[in-house]
Amino acid sequence: MTVSQRLLEAFVRQAVEEDLGRGDLFARVAEPRPAFAYIVAKSEGVFAGREYIETIEALYDIALEWKISDGEPFLPGQRLLEIEGDRRDLLSLERSILDFALHASGIATLTARYAAKLEGYDCVLLDTRKTRPGLRAFEKYAVRCGGGQNHRMGLDDALMLKDTHLRTIDDLEGFIKKIRRQIPFTAKIEVECEDLVMVRRAMEAGAEIIMCDNMGLEEMAEAVVLRDGEFPGVLIEASGNITLETIEAVAATGVDAISTGSIVHQAVWPDLSMRVEG
Repeated sequence: MTVSQRLLEAFVRQAVEEDLGRGDLFARVAEPRPAFAYIVAKSEGVFAGREYIETIEALYDIALEWKISDGEPFLPGQRLLEIEGDRRDLLSLERSILDFALHASGIATLTARYAAKLEGYDCVLLDTRKTRPGLRAFEKYAVRCGGGQNHRMGLDDALMLKDTHLRTIDDLEGFIKKIRRQIPFTAKIEVECEDLVMVRRAMEAGAEIIMCDNMGLEEMAEAVVLRDGEFPGVLIEASGNITLETIEAVAATGVDAISTGSIVHQAVWPDLSMRVEG
């Protein structure tokens, strides 16, 4: 078993045990009996959560038959998953299974709506670190299921110098030159910029990614022109108040990526339910 599999199992066990507490009281008093259940959609969306629900199957005595894969759309009335097992196990795991499917599918569904706006543009949709504590890997997995790409998983992936960092740095070019040999060779340096003056300063200082933070469309387009003409190796990311209504116009400026935390923290759970038969 790989390290990532062990971490996944530990996360799933914790989620299940949080619900079970000292033991499901129904499972304590009920006699064993075979049962069959299925999850049905009562709204439309994009499914996610299969990887985590399959881990429940591997850990507990139930059998799953999937009717859908991660990243596939679903419609009201569609059966997504069939489950067999002892009624005590099946009912003890009902809420955990549904919660994984609901939470992940909500994020995947909203991510897919944002990603659809970028079709036809050479621009990728990124998430952010605005995730619920303890759920980052899970929520970023759901973003991938919806067609998005992950930004940093944490502070150790890349060095981003935000406005708060920049206020503590007097010589940006000297700082980047110094730390370039102190961070991993594969780690990129990204600088947050609020105007074109800062964009040029950051590019000249050696930044590999420029984040255009809350900049207007015209300014972002000018940043792309500057990059194309003088700093062709630099990537440009747009961020700040990105909505379904504005994302396409931002992509049209020529930026390489658009990041938004909305796809996670504004996602709404779809309507899914589990129905049980004796």
